[in-house]
Amino acid sequence: MAKKTPAPAGTPALRALAEAQIEVIAHEYDHDPAEKNFGLEAASKLDLDPARVFKTLVASVDGTLAVAVVPVAGMLDLKALAQAVGGKKAELADTGLAERKTGYIVGGISPVGQKTPLPTVIDEEAQLYDTVFVSGGRRGLDIELAPEDLARITGATFAPIAKDR
Repeated sequence: MAKKTPAPAGTPALRALAEAQIEVIAHEYDHDPAEKNFGLEAASKLDLDPARVFKTLVASVDGTLAVAVVPVAGMLDLKALAQAVGGKKAELADTGLAERKTGYIVGGISPVGQKTPLPTVIDEEAQLYDTVFVSGGRRGLDIELAPEDLARITGATFAPIAKDR
């Protein structure tokens, strides 16, 4: 009879990264429940340049969901995202739908280990850094990894999808 091995502890993102043998550093911080700008909170509490901290947004492109990973210091350019995935029009997805499809709650949506893998685009600025920070799958947890590893595990492409605030 086969013996079942327990899954690695942590979030689905951490388990997926461990299974893929991708090196990451987990950074935990005390999340303030009153805070609504999750990415800037992570940058501030971890004492990081906001340009290296990326937020994960779920958008609907011509009725199909896609994931955008952009610096928290900027905004998602919806038109650029649509173009990057071969669509015409994009809008942010309903938060309830984003949570159901990814398996994560808003403020903790990780681009890694999502319940339903979605086409993913990472802003090309990520390639300027040796490592970037993204949500680790819950509020108060960011993971640090190489942008190329993030692209590999999510099947993402790089494109200019961010704009300044």
